[in-house]
Amino acid sequence: MEKITLSDKTFKPYIPYGDIAAAIDKVADRLNADYARCGEIPVLVCVLNGAILFCAELMKRLDFDCELVSMKLSSYEGTSSTGIVREVMGLSGSVEGRRVIIVEDIVDTGTTIVSMTETLKEKGAKDVRVCTLLLKPEVYKKQVPLDYVGMEIPNRFIVGFGLDYNELGRNYKDIYVIDQ
Repeated sequence: MEKITLSDKTFKPYIPYGDIAAAIDKVADRLNADYARCGEIPVLVCVLNGAILFCAELMKRLDFDCELVSMKLSSYEGTSSTGIVREVMGLSGSVEGRRVIIVEDIVDTGTTIVSMTETLKEKGAKDVRVCTLLLKPEVYKKQVPLDYVGMEIPNRFIVGFGLDYNELGRNYKDIYVIDQ
């Protein structure tokens, strides 16, 4: 893994794909244990665009039937959160009366997860669980429980494996951290 440059920033290797895959395996094992005999088909809500790679990899590892819908929210400009969540694209399907698993790439401040959980409940979801590949515990202070967490990381700006800097860098299979 070598450094990469995206627009005006340089990023250095941080989390290799092998570690990401192991974290996804761990999350999938827990989901399989919880949903394999649940008797209902849950709906995965993929949070676009960042969670696309995580959601795809996760779904390949699930042993139970599930449906997939997506939703696009935005709260970032450049390398920092605006603190305001904008709904860029609403839900692509119904969640009414359904068990829902939010599939998110990263949870940091939690503003997006809180907003999304409220939206899904308003739209009639029976149960909402949160599944995230990455968590920044030092900045997450919200009350919404995070049911499935792949790995915890420090509060640093990262790209790769779906995560972007101004829409660049999502396509890298490894994760990179800003090189300051």
